[in-house]
Amino acid sequence: MIEPFVEAQRRDGCISYGLSSYGYDARVADEFKIFTNVDSAVVDPKNFADNSFVDRKTDVCVIPPNSFVLARTVEYFRIPRDVLVICLGKSTYARCGIIVNVTPLEPGWEGHVTLEFSNTTPLPAKVYANEGACQFLFLQGNEPCETSYADRAGKYMGQKGVTLPKI
Repeated sequence: MIEPFVEAQRRDGCISYGLSSYGYDARVADEFKIFTNVDSAVVDPKNFADNSFVDRKTDVCVIPPNSFVLARTVEYFRIPRDVLVICLGKSTYARCGIIVNVTPLEPGWEGHVTLEFSNTTPLPAKVYANEGACQFLFLQGNEPCETSYADRAGKYMGQKGVTLPKI
């Protein structure tokens, strides 16, 4: 269901990742889309402009004050038909004013998870690639769902890399 799957990893000076007591702490990859207002773009989910962000491949992403970045998990997820997955931020980031937002992973969905990191502080904030970014909690239903995300041919099915909004 998770590739690559990692047992709990805790190294000095790093944010933990891997299997936890009741979930899985995923890592953020080194691909980031940092939102910028250089071209005075408008963020429109129905007509998303490529000039509203800059791409960076880096081990440490600096999020501007009161801004956000898009990233993705290192791990690729394949969600079974009888499981719903909810993502929550890690306390290390939350206590620094960095909030992670991910919509639920529906039964039958698969792909790299696109992550949004919001910097709620008036200061620049760092996010570290290849370290723990968020925790996924797995909720198993009594039976498989009637219609899965795959059955509906969902628009984010099989996404790889950081995926922008689609209509």
